[in-house]
Amino acid sequence: MGFLTALWLPILLSAVFVFIVSSLIHMMLPYHKNDFKSIPDESGVMDALRPFNIPPGDYFMPRASSGKEMKAPQFVEKMKQGPIAVMTFIEPGIMSMAPSLILWFVYCLVVSVFSAYLTSHAVAWGTSYLMVFRFVGASAFMGYSLALCQRSIWYKQSWATTFKSMFDGLIYALVTAGTFGWLWPMS
Repeated sequence: MGFLTALWLPILLSAVFVFIVSSLIHMMLPYHKNDFKSIPDESGVMDALRPFNIPPGDYFMPRASSGKEMKAPQFVEKMKQGPIAVMTFIEPGIMSMAPSLILWFVYCLVVSVFSAYLTSHAVAWGTSYLMVFRFVGASAFMGYSLALCQRSIWYKQSWATTFKSMFDGLIYALVTAGTFGWLWPMS
């Protein structure tokens, strides 16, 4: 845990810088504007779903309860007829950004802590800026980007959306790496 006392400043500042950069990306740049499409006849679909009072959570439709059921003719027919959907339902009401922003900042801290941990075991204090940048950048990119592919692989999220978010992760990794390179202890 000695790395935490030695690297608390780059850990904290990189999380703050990533938080600011991510806010600017999502507020000022338009490339995430169409990540989610509107459902045709949105009001009609909402009216149709409302009586079911579906609790918040993640859902897959149609969903088999076992591998055996997946092979049953009735289930196969449901899959053929569609629609097939992966859905996340959120508590109704006005969405507050505060809890998500707090969790995002905590996540930024976690990525920075793991990047600090890995890099502190890979390079010595006093190592050059570029060597620190390389290790922190690679580990931060893994933390911010690589797991995003799972959504496209398994749940058919648009690859364009995934790649845009991975590009954001690359920017966050570069910001994190630059901060650590700048503030890496001399000895």
